[in-house]
Amino acid sequence: MNEQPNPMAPHHLPFYLAPASGTDVLMVVMGIFLVAALIWVGTLYLRLHSLPERMAHKSEKLQFEIVAILGLLALFTHIHLFWVAGLLLAMIDIPDFGTPLRSIAGSVEKIADTVPDTGSEAEQESSLAPASVPPDTAKKGASIAKEARGGHV
Repeated sequence: MNEQPNPMAPHHLPFYLAPASGTDVLMVVMGIFLVAALIWVGTLYLRLHSLPERMAHKSEKLQFEIVAILGLLALFTHIHLFWVAGLLLAMIDIPDFGTPLRSIAGSVEKIADTVPDTGSEAEQESSLAPASVPPDTAKKGASIAKEARGGHV
């Protein structure tokens, strides 16, 4: 092969033109830049995409699982409405109704367990009668309540 350039070619070629026998340095640099830019944009996209989930996790919201599912649906279906719904749900603070109700249920269970199961009904009902009522009146009230339920005196 002849290494001499064509006599009609200019003697000083621009730097961006690859020599006939060498490596195209500009193409290698642009390839590396393209791969780095794709990785950076992909990371930025996934970080932006997980924004509602991170917001809900950071503020310890009750609806964290719902926000996470909406984020996955938006990622795999490309329906942006799921992402917007997840973002709005992550910003809203839904009141916690479960904890007070569980507390009430636990208190009712404790109260129910403190009533003694032994003894006659009259003693139990007289123990539940107000303190200002004499015991014989409480027994009469117990017998009236027993009659009302269909029992015998």
